[in-house]
Amino acid sequence: MYVGIDVGGTSIKYGLVDSNGNIIHKGAIATGFEKEELLQNLTIIVDEYVSGSSGGIKGIGISMPGIVKENGFLLTAGAIQSFFGLNLKQEIEERTGIFTKIENDANAVAIAEKWLGNASDKRNYVCVILGTGVGGGIVINDQVYRGHNGMAGEFGWMIIDGIKDITDIETKSITQRAAIVCGLINQYNIQARKRKEKEVTDAREIFQKEEDGEQLAIEVVDQFLDDLAVGILNLIGCFDPEIILIGGAISSNEIFIKRIQKRLIMLEKKHQSMSFLIGKGLPSVVATKLKNDAGILGAVYQVKIAQEQLNKEMSK
Repeated sequence: MYVGIDVGGTSIKYGLVDSNGNIIHKGAIATGFEKEELLQNLTIIVDEYVSGSSGGIKGIGISMPGIVKENGFLLTAGAIQSFFGLNLKQEIEERTGIFTKIENDANAVAIAEKWLGNASDKRNYVCVILGTGVGGGIVINDQVYRGHNGMAGEFGWMIIDGIKDITDIETKSITQRAAIVCGLINQYNIQARKRKEKEVTDAREIFQKEEDGEQLAIEVVDQFLDDLAVGILNLIGCFDPEIILIGGAISSNEIFIKRIQKRLIMLEKKHQSMSFLIGKGLPSVVATKLKNDAGILGAVYQVKIAQEQLNKEMSK
């Protein structure tokens, strides 16, 4: 058995997972942002599974936001600033005595989709996670591409337009334009304030307003779809993936997936070089399969693979 933990900005999801990826038990607690409190909570989760598991725990996999180095060092940790500069792998192994792997949350989703999801037969693909920001995982020849600092996949940092005379060009990034919270909701509320109209807190409200014919919602959603499609178009040109996986809560909305597919095709047709490749292998856009369990499963799979490789080396 393995323990999988998915640390998010709001909650910590966790589960007991067998070697085939079946989640035997799962739960969730609120995320604490104080360093020692959070470390204690992670340790308690593991200890409870250890005490309740007759067969023992083979390893711990933890999915984290931020820039995660392969050795478990957190260069950043998203909203959990107390973890910046912490080697989380080292901390958890010292507290539990169990082999641990730490993975970036978007990479964990991409890995889980390879193991049990919609990328099981793919060797080269990109996973785009839409949430507060825009994160991503890049898989090349069956391996996660991490880059020099473990930063690869920060798709939300891409700049798409209008940077002249702008001091902070991140305001023109994909995250600020095509994420759900920092993008869609924020862009709607900026315009709502200008028009002295009511602000929203949930993207579903915006889509409902669009459906009801509200002009502001129609304009903002249209721009959102364009910006997201432009970001995906850039990823296709950079990585030539077999498939583009869309993750995050919005990926459960089949209508949204169909709309972004349609918008991407429209842009591909307008792109002279890319239009030539339509029907000749351009990737399709597909929702992730594993949804809320992906972080737990992806983190566990990394532990499973690492231990299998270690066992092979020891048997030589």
